[in-house]
Amino acid sequence: MQKYSTMQKVVFITGASSGFGKACAEKFACHGYDIIINGRREERLLELKEHLEIKYNTAILISPFDVRNKEDVFDAAKNIPEDWQHIDVLINNAGLALGRDYFDDAELDDWDTMIDTNVKGLLYTTKALMPLIKKSSSPHIINLGSVAKEVYEKGNVYCATKAAVDILSQSMRVDLLRHGIKVTAIHPGAAETEFSLVRFKGDESTAKKIYDGLTPLTAEDVADVIYFCATLPPHVCINDLVVTCIQQASAIYFNRK
Repeated sequence: MQKYSTMQKVVFITGASSGFGKACAEKFACHGYDIIINGRREERLLELKEHLEIKYNTAILISPFDVRNKEDVFDAAKNIPEDWQHIDVLINNAGLALGRDYFDDAELDDWDTMIDTNVKGLLYTTKALMPLIKKSSSPHIINLGSVAKEVYEKGNVYCATKAAVDILSQSMRVDLLRHGIKVTAIHPGAAETEFSLVRFKGDESTAKKIYDGLTPLTAEDVADVIYFCATLPPHVCINDLVVTCIQQASAIYFNRK
């Protein structure tokens, strides 16, 4: 495996235009990492790039594509400039929930979007970037799962996609062991980001009710955990980590006040 010990460390973050991804970009940038930020909304990526470069004097490359589109993912990977062609940390953050309906009432389009983003998007991105990940002297893949890998009512396909992230992370860890690639799965609980607003398709009042009586996690809380996992000694890997606010014990049990 080629070594890049004298080169600046590069982090690739999917879904970096908001939420956990944006908070991760801020966290790694403030510690001097060069970052490739991905998302569907190019204008947001450009705004984030300018902000991070000015505030932290670090290099930012934008890579706008939709993780659901296999051809776009692989084209973007092939077109990464030569100076950026090693990836030390891949943060597979792009993901979403759509709808919260009983199985028999759910919309097929919502199911397709969640499967295409949360599962296939993660697979496409990791596979496309694998040649660049293998060039790192300390490669690390971090997959964003969820406590929703534990099934709850009206979770059906969203829960299934997050259970898939859990199993795929385990599989990657085994299959990539021979390359010395760390694989970490982070499973956050309730966190106040755009997540619920997207899930309920812009219905702000319903989205806000999710956090009634809670002090939920913030995007920055989760980014801190991800950064911690990514900066442990080379021989140490956190395989799986569940993080919740103190008022949440699982995907189902809450102590609302």
